[in-house]
Amino acid sequence: MLPTTAPALPADELRAWLRLVHSPGLGPSAARRLLAAFGSPQHAVAAGPTAWREVGGGAAAQALIQPALDHEALFATTLAWLEADPDRRHLLTLGDPAYPSALLEIADPPLLLYAQGRLSLLAPPSLAIVGSRHATTGGLDNARAFARHLSASGLVIVSGLALGIDGAAHDGALAGAEASGQGGTIAVVGTGLDRVYPKRHHALAHRMIDGAGLILSEFCLGAEPLAEHFPRRNRIIAGLSLGTLVVEAAVQSGSLITARLAAECGREVFAIPGSIHNPQSRGCHRLIKEGAKLVETADDILQELRMPPPIGAPAPQAAPLARHEPAAEEDPLLTALGHDPMTLDALSDRTGWPAAELQAHLLALELEGRVARLPGGLFQRRATG
Repeated sequence: MLPTTAPALPADELRAWLRLVHSPGLGPSAARRLLAAFGSPQHAVAAGPTAWREVGGGAAAQALIQPALDHEALFATTLAWLEADPDRRHLLTLGDPAYPSALLEIADPPLLLYAQGRLSLLAPPSLAIVGSRHATTGGLDNARAFARHLSASGLVIVSGLALGIDGAAHDGALAGAEASGQGGTIAVVGTGLDRVYPKRHHALAHRMIDGAGLILSEFCLGAEPLAEHFPRRNRIIAGLSLGTLVVEAAVQSGSLITARLAAECGREVFAIPGSIHNPQSRGCHRLIKEGAKLVETADDILQELRMPPPIGAPAPQAAPLARHEPAAEEDPLLTALGHDPMTLDALSDRTGWPAAELQAHLLALELEGRVARLPGGLFQRRATG
């Protein structure tokens, strides 16, 4: 069992780790070679230019000789951040007992991990749930329902705190943990832990920190949400987990990168199929064609991972009908309709609209060629483009 807290690093060791890991121009491979050659970050940064050049190469030596970052300021900021909440803020190094052993199996484990929240969540088995930032209503419902059921079964749900599927997965996992007293959720982010990105998830992030959640980052405090950070954090999401479930994803999607990284680590890949008319289902369909396991219920995943379902809890068979705020650029009724055929009653339950208003709006969309009326009283969104 992993410890619930990490021992505080001595000041000289913390200062050396920060310099070795966060010197611009000193890549992780060179930093790892320096650590292997000198045995500790203190010895590595004290070795001097000649040794740096011989072991790490010219670029690494130059990065340490003329640092492009104020390391004393970073040290002071990091120390103050850790000391402000020592029970929930931690800095994990490769040799720390709390460092997740699963990450040691990937090709490029982070040398440092900043952690905030419940550190014990690194111990139980975990499953990544990822997907589109532009998810459909049904996709959000599926992510939330699967995460809740799997969390209540004892799995820790790992995702990236992004809009869409990630946020729904974290939310569902918290609900499952609150209901069952087990499980929980981990967010791996692409910024420093002194900021929340996207800002819309500020409340969700604090629910995690204050409850059954943990937020991880390999990026130093103050790090901005740069585009190149997110593919790097995806390897941590995949590496922490027994498998990765993709709920919805376009063909060109970061979620497919996470799935590929999971497969390369020898972990399971699961995908939920969707409508052939939904562009956010095409990534899942590609994964299934390439060998990912098609899942229809959360129990499909539990059986594959040989874990028992929660006692007395039915697995989600399909997306529950729930209200969600539509995207501003799309007709709210189309957002609620999704891409699969739906009855008028089901659509009324999902939107909460009166029947007369709903029928009038459906007729307008039908005349515009955006909705089709099918036999059996069903309505379906028409494919466009």
